[in-house]
Amino acid sequence: MKILDEFKKFAMKGNMVDMAVGIIIGAAFGKIVTSLVNDIIMPPIGLALGGVNFTDLKVVLKAATEVKPAVTWNYGSFIQVAIDFLIVAFVIFMLIKGINAMKKKEEAAPAAPPAPTKDQVLLTEIRDLLKK
Repeated sequence: MKILDEFKKFAMKGNMVDMAVGIIIGAAFGKIVTSLVNDIIMPPIGLALGGVNFTDLKVVLKAATEVKPAVTWNYGSFIQVAIDFLIVAFVIFMLIKGINAMKKKEEAAPAAPPAPTKDQVLLTEIRDLLKK
């Protein structure tokens, strides 16, 4: 039972839960980006290039036989995955850039002036008494 208690304590730490949420959201975001590239970005690019469907771009290395399918080099799929990566990398870059900008604003906020030391308070009281 001790191992289960340790595992429960480990799994329920804030960092682990945050990481799990991040992974789940990241996976969903990946699906969104894949759809964006495959369904929104690549069709106009293919159309502009003369009606090319990037998923059809491949080089046949060995023709199909009655028993075995063709061996192909699917470079069109690679192009789409590379564009997926570039979009995800750009979004993450912009997100981190925004977070860093917010951190800089927090750091740049002027700090409250330090409280006077005991010596300064005492000297101020003496000065005020001498004025009277």
